[in-house]
Amino acid sequence: MLHEFKQFAMRGNVVDLAIGVIIGAAFGKIVSSLVDDIIMPVIGRIFGGLDFTNYFIGLTSAASQAPTYDAAKKAGATLGYGTFITVTVNFLIIAWVLFLVVRGINRMMKKEEEASPPPAPPSQQEVLLTEIRDLLRARA
Repeated sequence: MLHEFKQFAMRGNVVDLAIGVIIGAAFGKIVSSLVDDIIMPVIGRIFGGLDFTNYFIGLTSAASQAPTYDAAKKAGATLGYGTFITVTVNFLIIAWVLFLVVRGINRMMKKEEEASPPPAPPSQQEVLLTEIRDLLRARA
């Protein structure tokens, strides 16, 4: 049983997936840091230091009197729409950054394809074999 598990775990797809998850997690931390530490402070500065995290609606009297969202959550039921707005803005920024990264990668791949030599024209033998194959398909 241990041998079977080792074979399963060492399959190419499982190892590739594990590497992808680890790299994805590391890339996620980089993007989160970019958003939280570089982009969001600039956006906050542009809009006069807006911080949506403390925008909420208290659904109980104690929660509606609380000064912060965390205190309101402890006091009772609340709708934290400010946190939702913040998370949505973070998502949009992350999606935009990922779009730019993928776009850049696609451009690099396209340049590499353009730089590679064109495929050699098929030999006379390949042309004849292709014609024979097509004729056989047409018969069947």
